[in-house]
Amino acid sequence: MALPLRVATAASVSRISIPKNPAFISLPHFNCTLKFLNSASLHPRPNVLPTRPHHYIRAISEATVEPEISKKQKNDSPKDWKIKMLYDGDCPLCMREVNMLRERNKSYGTIKFVDIGSDDYSPDENQSIDYETAMGKIHAILSDGTVVTDVEAFRRLYEHVGLGWIYAITKYEPIAKIADSVYGVWAKYRLQITGRQPIQEILEARKKKGELCKDSNACKM
Repeated sequence: MALPLRVATAASVSRISIPKNPAFISLPHFNCTLKFLNSASLHPRPNVLPTRPHHYIRAISEATVEPEISKKQKNDSPKDWKIKMLYDGDCPLCMREVNMLRERNKSYGTIKFVDIGSDDYSPDENQSIDYETAMGKIHAILSDGTVVTDVEAFRRLYEHVGLGWIYAITKYEPIAKIADSVYGVWAKYRLQITGRQPIQEILEARKKKGELCKDSNACKM
């Protein structure tokens, strides 16, 4: 009985056709699969990133960026200002008050700050008030062009940032006259008090600077 079984088995095996170059051979009796991988699968091609046209890089390199207006400039020149303050940016004590008003003005946007010591300062844009005149005492300009000076200028400025009560009493005589007299003494001697040069020396220095910058766009009186 064993011989016919071997012959039958051999005959059945001989009838099985094995394909050429099989991708895999399944052996169901052992519940496993043998896979034959070709050389291409063992060595996959590296990913090649698509090249970008050169004009992309050129477009980026030629792009221009619009200059941004600094935050300080925006705060100093609000669109709907009601009063303009002419101040001496080189006066350390004055700048304490200016900075306080600037901080308050962030919530109101009613004061426009103009530094008379700036190279860009223009009397023509400020009711013809030149540097020397502005250095003599505080000046403020209302939106309708009215110029106010001395303690009244401070009172108007403070009113526009919600602090009018501080100078409210200076509206009435004789307080108004006394306040202007006290301020006049401070304005007269403030350069000496703050350790700065006399006004004539400051004016001479500005004049020389103007002569040096006369034929140049690097600075402006």
